[in-house]
Amino acid sequence: MKNILIFTLPLSGKKTTQIYDRFVFQFPLIWFGMPPLLRLWIDEVFDRDWLKEGEHNPLEGKEVYILVTTGGKERSFSKTGTYEYTIDELISGLIVSLKVFKADIKHIKIVYEANKLSKKEIILHKKEFTELLNQ
Repeated sequence: MKNILIFTLPLSGKKTTQIYDRFVFQFPLIWFGMPPLLRLWIDEVFDRDWLKEGEHNPLEGKEVYILVTTGGKERSFSKTGTYEYTIDELISGLIVSLKVFKADIKHIKIVYEANKLSKKEIILHKKEFTELLNQ
């Protein structure tokens, strides 16, 4: 079994990136982006020195799964939708940061209209995501 870090509060620091094999970023879309606390964590933990020749990059090759929830409808998050941007575009700061540090983004799951899900639908999404993590 791999060591998995699921980001919850309080968030851990730089040492955390070294001891886990897999990272799960689970967060609600807030004002068309990632939550400010997650952005702050990235600013404080990710270190550009990791990209220097000969430096250890603790994110390189680590598996990453991203689970984003939003109250909006799927059709609203498209070029022709209400917001004219996809969720991937809105969270591109996270995606680019992870790619720069050579993390291995395995899957991005988006749950639309999360505030309207029934208990049965929540259980189904949980099952699907758990199956992804167990592959």
